[in-house]
Amino acid sequence: MNAASVDRNPWTVRNGDRPPALEIALLKNTLVLSWNQFVFAEGGDDEIRIAFASHDVVVRGTGLTALLQAITANQVSSIREPTRSERFPAQGARFVREIEVRRVDGD
Repeated sequence: MNAASVDRNPWTVRNGDRPPALEIALLKNTLVLSWNQFVFAEGGDDEIRIAFASHDVVVRGTGLTALLQAITANQVSSIREPTRSERFPAQGARFVREIEVRRVDGD
């Protein structure tokens, strides 16, 4: 596994075997979304949207282009929401500031 951050690894990338699911570790709960339900991902360096059949995940931060590329290749096994003290990284570092998860309504 490789980590895409200098310090506390806000996301984990698996090279080689594709992980079966993406784990979203929020401060108060954890959500596991199957890569079989992945629809698309879009965004840029400061915000990306990851769409699954049942949920939309919005990740905000800095240096997220590397995360977006790994997401589109289904190589990310986990993304971790930072604690309050981790939301201000060193200048130029890649980091996740916040993660927002929304359930997709079937109606």
